[in-house]
Amino acid sequence: MSDELIPQPDFQEPIFPGENLFNNSEEISGVNEQISSLSKKGYLFLKENNIPAAIKSFSEILTLEENNNYALVGLGDSERKQNHFSEAIKYYTECLTFHPANSYALFGLADCYKSQNQYKKAIKIWEQYLSQDDKNITVLTRIADAYRKIHNFKKSKELYIKVLEIEDNNPYALIGLGHLHYDFKDYKTALHYWTKMYEINKEHIDIRILTSIGNCHRKLKSFEKGIFYFNKALEMEPENFYALFGMADCYRGLNQHGNSIEYWNKILEIDPHNKVILTRLGDAYRNLKNYDYATEFYNKALNIDFDIYAALGLALVCKSQEKYDEACKRLENLIKDDPKNYRLYVDLADCYIKKNNKQAAIETLEKFQTKGIKSTAVSELLEALKK
Repeated sequence: MSDELIPQPDFQEPIFPGENLFNNSEEISGVNEQISSLSKKGYLFLKENNIPAAIKSFSEILTLEENNNYALVGLGDSERKQNHFSEAIKYYTECLTFHPANSYALFGLADCYKSQNQYKKAIKIWEQYLSQDDKNITVLTRIADAYRKIHNFKKSKELYIKVLEIEDNNPYALIGLGHLHYDFKDYKTALHYWTKMYEINKEHIDIRILTSIGNCHRKLKSFEKGIFYFNKALEMEPENFYALFGMADCYRGLNQHGNSIEYWNKILEIDPHNKVILTRLGDAYRNLKNYDYATEFYNKALNIDFDIYAALGLALVCKSQEKYDEACKRLENLIKDDPKNYRLYVDLADCYIKKNNKQAAIETLEKFQTKGIKSTAVSELLEALKK
């Protein structure tokens, strides 16, 4: 299971200026009073998700005062809320041209860049924001998230830790630190932060935390513990893909293939044409020596699209049935398509060993070594054969 199956949390909802726009003591009269009224209405419409009405209110402000900062930010927020990020950027940039320190425009602009995966630009804008408010947790976590996305482990961790210094047990920092360490394959530390999050908020835990903890246990091969968390996730959401996959894969890790089949089949009920799951079912039945079912599921996977693991599974079925010539032929064909896959050479060499053709096995393994790739499995088997 690839890391990308782990769902990434949207750490915080975008903020909207709303009530805080007019907290100064400036006298409001005449045109200013109209602007104040329209702006308040616009942000109220935004909160109610009535985007057309919000746009109308903010646009009316611009007819009263060209380049009004509340109107430009409001129009930017209206576009951003519709995921029209390029249009939103134009409004925020225009606002900053006339009002360079406007924190709402800075925040909105950075959030648009983040949504477009332009993390370096987002970081630059958020850092401008921090020059005005260096303890803003929302912004600090967003910058930390962005550094994580561009694989700057040191800066990301530094900012998440800063958030925790400001607010002990901040959930977004704990979640972010979990993902940060998971991304860098430090599963034990990721588990520490996610488990801490779980302990703090057991009664109202996000299902993604449960599946993330489960995935750490999968990676660490503590499969029994993984099952505990995946099971809790399934109690919340019985058809959750990540929890079903995690349960099946943990049972697979424990060699309890009968139990894994139950969960692979549950996924197939939801997604009957998932070739990865079909292949895993083939593997489970092959390990249970039910070669007819194994062959059936491998072929179903291959009928959808070529899958090297399904094709390898069919070769291994042949090997298990002592059809060594057919197994060798299948493995040789796979090697042509994937000449750097060490496992194919090991399985092919093993077929030759089973056929009492030691020399062919040695030549197979030596052929792999000419590729300039190191494999402990190949080296150890070759050494044993030469002895």
